[in-house]
Amino acid sequence: MVIAYVMVKAHTGDADRLKAEIEAVDGVVEAHIVAGDVDFIAKVEVETPAEVKDVAATHIQDIQGVETTQTYIAMD
Repeated sequence: MVIAYVMVKAHTGDADRLKAEIEAVDGVVEAHIVAGDVDFIAKVEVETPAEVKDVAATHIQDIQGVETTQTYIAMD
């Protein structure tokens, strides 16, 4: 099992819609609206690092209103 955290910056004020759409992505087990340099943090649990890339770079970045993402894979 690969666990990763995806930091999401958004350029829209529709936080509830974005949170719901992020949580609906296969592999995302939870998402939180946060204060700070990013707007959301999504926890991803999948089988392979390639699936992390698919979740973050394809599915989350394709959501309308998502500006950028940064992905961190847990090492423990």
